[in-house]
Amino acid sequence: MTIRLNPYLGFRDDARAAMEFYRSVFGGELTLSTFGEFHASEDPAERDKIMHGMLVSPNGLVLMGADTPNSMGYTPGDAFSVSLSGDDEDALRGYWDGLTEGATIGEPLAKAPWGDSFGMLRDRFGVNWLVNITAADPSGQA
Repeated sequence: MTIRLNPYLGFRDDARAAMEFYRSVFGGELTLSTFGEFHASEDPAERDKIMHGMLVSPNGLVLMGADTPNSMGYTPGDAFSVSLSGDDEDALRGYWDGLTEGATIGEPLAKAPWGDSFGMLRDRFGVNWLVNITAADPSGQA
């Protein structure tokens, strides 16, 4: 079972350029998914914006980022989240439950369009958290 703690950076309309820049700095494999691919926004202007980007460097560094939807506030400098992800469902749900005390839930922890369980919250100290629990393999393997 695995759990990772990753920085998750927010951008306004330039996540693709930023993540490609970070790839040029750190190397590695970059995956980018748009809002359009997941039908995650009804705003046509957001179709090609990055809903999720992940860079995994050869030495194991992981950096994630996304464009902030037009409907959400954006203040540079406040544009980051701490991402907890992995396949240890019990531990990750426990972390989620602990973080919710006094928090503002942005997205309840529930099944997401990509098949994992996902939730977002701002904790009582103003820190944004993303929790993603990898979907179990139908064959029973994680």
